[in-house]
Amino acid sequence: MADSPVLALAKELIARPSVTPDDSGCQEALAARLRAAGFTCETLVFGDVTNLWARRGDTAPLLAFAGHTDVVPTGPLDRWHSDPFKPTERDGNLYGRGAADMKSSIAAFTVAAEEFVARHPDHAGSIALLITSDEEGPSIDGTVKVCQALTQRAEQLDYCIVGEPTSVDQLGDTVKNGRRGSLSGKLTIKGKQGHVAYPHLARNPIHLLAPALVDLTAQQWDEGNEYFPATTFQVSNLHSGTGATNVVPGTAVLDFNFRFSTASTPESLKARVIAILQRHDLDYDLDWTLGGEPFLTPKGELSKALSQAILEETGVTTQLSTTGGTSDGRFIAKICPQVIEFGPINASIHQLNEHIRLDTLEPLKNIYRRTLEHLLALEHLLADKG
Repeated sequence: MADSPVLALAKELIARPSVTPDDSGCQEALAARLRAAGFTCETLVFGDVTNLWARRGDTAPLLAFAGHTDVVPTGPLDRWHSDPFKPTERDGNLYGRGAADMKSSIAAFTVAAEEFVARHPDHAGSIALLITSDEEGPSIDGTVKVCQALTQRAEQLDYCIVGEPTSVDQLGDTVKNGRRGSLSGKLTIKGKQGHVAYPHLARNPIHLLAPALVDLTAQQWDEGNEYFPATTFQVSNLHSGTGATNVVPGTAVLDFNFRFSTASTPESLKARVIAILQRHDLDYDLDWTLGGEPFLTPKGELSKALSQAILEETGVTTQLSTTGGTSDGRFIAKICPQVIEFGPINASIHQLNEHIRLDTLEPLKNIYRRTLEHLLALEHLLADKG
């Protein structure tokens, strides 16, 4: 029996070894299909990164699907049960690097767009696909650059569904209507190196840091809000010492990270950290890296349409969530008022033997198509107004 269109496309994409930032021809394969469905396709190259912008229609509202064809490295090949770039069906699952994150989503919303256009050739508004090969890398020349290009030529997005794997236990149980921000710091505490037998001639930076670290870990940075949990502070690394047991170190280097809600800002968090360090009279250097600002899409037309599509297709009542790491949604949210992330079960992403359940591919595609119908199919729009 021949594979379904969505399974066949998922396999075709997985078979391409597109380790970030190499697209490995995935976007060319997608563009060929989309052109046949009436999309105008444009390749946007920035640095070593290829991006695809495909659009059908020139009127509002514009609903875009966003995703990335790049994948993380495979890890040890001898610990995979099958070739990570040879899509393999086994025990009801489809195995391969990118199966869950996120080539199945791309296959599903591409086929969903094809089916929708075939059924509704005179649909309202416009449909677009924004595909990058830079999401798993530094995220410098991918979606963020495409969004800048779209802004410069005044292309306005109204809705965007990012195909990130958001489901937890069953398809559709969780969608992301926002993400926390990520702010990292590298703190270097300056002491004075010396012999441990003569501590009065040295200044131990670890001892100097300890009281301030207690204060930092005890802080309530905010209380979160309706959509976000409270901001968290975590130490990821602490380095000091020469390796010798009889030497007081001269410096201590602390790496830390905030995952912060919309109840805080990068500026407010930085100011509070600096105030604590100054209160403890520390001699220090501090370098900051803003990995991403938080974004939030309150309940609205897109979340309603997607939730309804999930319920119709699976019988599952979805939950809105803002948990997890950062995604390209943070860039799209700057140019699009409603951004939602939704995709397959995420239990195996970035792991050895990454996979997706075969019986979720068709429903995933149907949910994307149903969402298009709720927002852009004329008969649905007329029914809703009636």
